[in-house]
Amino acid sequence: MPTKPTLASSLNSRVIALSESRQLDVLAALCERRQAQVMRVPLISILDTPDQEPIITWLKAFIAVPPDYLIVLTGEGLRRLLATAERNQLDSLFIDALGKVCKVCRGPKPARVLKEMNLKSEYFGEEPTTAGIISTLKNLELKERRVAVQLYGDDPNELLMDYLHSCELQSCSTVAPYIYASNSDDEKVQELILAMHAGQVDIIAFTSQPQVRRMFKVAKEVGLQSQLVSGFSQTKIAAVGPIVRDLLTSLGCRVDAMPTSSYFMKPLVRAMEELYSQN
Repeated sequence: MPTKPTLASSLNSRVIALSESRQLDVLAALCERRQAQVMRVPLISILDTPDQEPIITWLKAFIAVPPDYLIVLTGEGLRRLLATAERNQLDSLFIDALGKVCKVCRGPKPARVLKEMNLKSEYFGEEPTTAGIISTLKNLELKERRVAVQLYGDDPNELLMDYLHSCELQSCSTVAPYIYASNSDDEKVQELILAMHAGQVDIIAFTSQPQVRRMFKVAKEVGLQSQLVSGFSQTKIAAVGPIVRDLLTSLGCRVDAMPTSSYFMKPLVRAMEELYSQN
C-alpha cells in the first residue's frame, strides 16, 4: 500500500507523546503524516475478562429473556461481547436479541458497533459521560423495567448503578467484558515523565482514564510525583473527550486541546492542530 503524502500542519516538528494502545498505529500515523515526532508509550492494554464464564452466562440470559433496556457504555465492550458470543456460537442469537432491546448508548462509539450489526441506538447520553447517560435515563419510564448494563474495566460505575437502584427496576444485570492491564514497563513510563519534566515533549495525548491513572501510579511508586507535576506544567495536554478531561482536571492538570464533538482519533489530532494554529 503506498504511503500517504505528508500534510502541511501546525504539528510539524512537534514532539507528541501517545499513551494510546489499541489504536496506537492509527493515531501515530495521523500525527506522523502531519510531520510530528511521535513518542510511543502505550500505557494500558485492553484484555478480555479472564474468567469468561460469567460473560457467557450473561449472554445466554440476555438471549433467553432480553431486557427492556440495554445501557452500552463503550464500543469496545460491545465488540468484546459479540466476540465472546461468536466463540460460543451465540452471535446470531445475540444480535437478534439486541434488535429486540431498547439500546441507550453513552456516546457514538457503541453506535458505530451497532451499525456494523445493522442495528441502531434508540437513545444517546445527553453527553458521552455517566452524568449524560443519567440525564437521558431520567426521561425514560424505568419503574418495573428490566435493565442490563455493559460496564468496563474494574469500574463498578457506582454513580450510574446508584441511580438505577433508585428507579424501582424489576431487575438490573451487569456485564464487564474487558479489563485494563499495564502495557509499557514502568521504566518507559519513568522515561516519559522525565522527558516531560525536561521540556522535551510538546504535547501528550490521553484517550482513556486508565492511561492517566497509570502515569500517576508509576510516578507515586518511584518517587517522581514532583517531576510529573512539573512535566504537566510544561507540556500541553490533549484529551479525547470529556471523561478523560474531567479526570485530568480533578488531578490538577490543565487540558489544552479536546474535540468539541465526535470523540475519536482524527478529531483529537485536529484539536491538537487547532491548538498550535492559534499560537
